[in-house]
Amino acid sequence: MRERDWGRIVFVWSESAVQIPAEMVHYGVTKTAQVALARGIAETLVGTNITCNTALPGPTASEGVQTFVEQMAAQQHKTPAKMEHQFFEHARPTSLLKRFERPEEIATMIVYVCSARASGANGSALRVDGGVVRAIL
Repeated sequence: MRERDWGRIVFVWSESAVQIPAEMVHYGVTKTAQVALARGIAETLVGTNITCNTALPGPTASEGVQTFVEQMAAQQHKTPAKMEHQFFEHARPTSLLKRFERPEEIATMIVYVCSARASGANGSALRVDGGVVRAIL
C-alpha cells in the first residue's frame, strides 16, 4: 500500500466499543481497544492516500446468532421471531431497527469505506449499528 500510496484498511468490530453492554464488559473493552488500534494505525499513515477505519455493526443475524436464537426459542417454546422481538425489547431497547441487521447491510458500509469516494473517512469509527447507540457521535 505504501509503495502504491493507496489503500484501505477496515476493521470490523462492534458497536459494543461505544456502548459497552453490562452483560459483556470484557467484550466491550476489547472492542474499544481495537478502535483505538485502528486510529493509531491511521495516524501512522498521515499524508498518504491510505485510510484506516473501523466499522461498528450492531446486533447482526450472522449464522451463529441465528443458530443461537433458534436454540433459545426451542428451549423456551417460542418462535425465533418472538425471541428476536424480546431481545430488542429487553437487551437492546435503543435499537431503531428493532431487528437483527443482515450481514449485507454491514457489507454495504464496508464496500463504501473501501472505495476511492471514502477518502475523507480516515481514523474513524463508522457506526452501522441499526441505531443501537443513542449518542450522536
